[in-house]
Amino acid sequence: MRVLLISTYELGHQPLHVASPAAALRRAGHEVRCLDLSVQPWDPGALEWTQAVGFSVPMHTAMRLALSAGRRVRREHPRLPICFYGLYATVSRELVERELAARAIAGEYEPALTAWVDELAAPWAPAPAAGRPIIHLQRGSFEPPARELLPGLERYARLALGGEERLVGYVEASHGCVHRCRHCPVPAVYDGRIRVVQAETVLRDVERLAGMGARHITFGDPDFLNGWRHSLAIVRALHERLPELTFDCTTKVEHVLEHAGVWQEMAASGCLFVVCALESVNDEILVRLEKGHTTAQAVQALCLLREHGIETRPSFMPFTPWTSPRDVLEIVDFVAAHDLVANVDPVQYTIRLLVPEGSLLLASEDLREHLGRYEAERLSYPWRSADPAADRLQGRLSALVQQSAAAQEATGLTFARIRAAVREATGEAVGPEPEAIPTGSTEGRPRLTEPWFC
Repeated sequence: MRVLLISTYELGHQPLHVASPAAALRRAGHEVRCLDLSVQPWDPGALEWTQAVGFSVPMHTAMRLALSAGRRVRREHPRLPICFYGLYATVSRELVERELAARAIAGEYEPALTAWVDELAAPWAPAPAAGRPIIHLQRGSFEPPARELLPGLERYARLALGGEERLVGYVEASHGCVHRCRHCPVPAVYDGRIRVVQAETVLRDVERLAGMGARHITFGDPDFLNGWRHSLAIVRALHERLPELTFDCTTKVEHVLEHAGVWQEMAASGCLFVVCALESVNDEILVRLEKGHTTAQAVQALCLLREHGIETRPSFMPFTPWTSPRDVLEIVDFVAAHDLVANVDPVQYTIRLLVPEGSLLLASEDLREHLGRYEAERLSYPWRSADPAADRLQGRLSALVQQSAAAQEATGLTFARIRAAVREATGEAVGPEPEAIPTGSTEGRPRLTEPWFC
């Protein structure tokens, strides 16, 4: 059967969540084409060719874009079977099932996606009717992703380091997470479980990416140290096979500290930076989110990594229903105090809590008073802050960051404007013109060239 897999957004990376199922479908005997709408134009010819469409929706932004693209498919090809698969596939499921898709699959989606296509291909069987959403969590094995079906790595985000840019490959050594942070979409699907990808599959994929020009690898696991022995074994083997390759990964503050003994080897093996979801520096908010760390521990983690020459690229979620402008000021002051201005993409100062269907936060009594009715198109419950000044500040910072990005403003100057706006919101005096805050050599701080957001 002819299948078209479509990605709408995957954090600026070549979409693994199209390449991996493409390999599984081809092994099952199906023909596959791939389309990445983040870098490629709409392809009417591919829609004429295909007999089924799968939309990859691993995050909120991807799902919102996929809803729009799915409606276009439905208008142009009313009878074409559509499946949504990935972490967000079962969010706003009534809307999806009513208007767009015959199937929605979350979790370890490859087996269920292949089974759906097999059903469609069976000549004696009618097309499968829409059924209940599938959350598939059984352990399985994975084929090396079909990278050759995707645009080249030069079309995606690069690593900026030392005044040069390097091509980047994106892989995952595991799926899911053993933690249950209440604001995160992962536990709503995986419920505290992880599923590892065989080490040899990951290593073969990285070797393939290196052959395509990658000089840096992003390990995009929700938490690379959930299965730390598995991950460290991959890092060791990778460094032995491709010693010039560098990498980054994501892990929680508590894992940085718990596995303090791994960082010397990680640094020696090419780890340039670690993404840590700090979210807030208000310990009461961290408790509400069940983040598992305190602000003091976050500082310890930053220092520990820097001892080994590894930078931290924090991610933040400054705006929650419990946030005040003072909390936001504490975040920007924390960034300045710990020499992180060059490490934080300005968009991080604007991030607002998402509350999708299934969010663990919905069980919180102290959230309910802030929530509005669920908005299926936006894939979330709207909410208002307990302090209206925080909502106004979030809008102001979003506009400021967009304008600064359009003007290609230096990070230090953008940060200074952000801090001035936050200080004004808290009632603190600010000067007539913010001065750019020195950020050191931004080229010397490793970063990816596309700021990510969920």
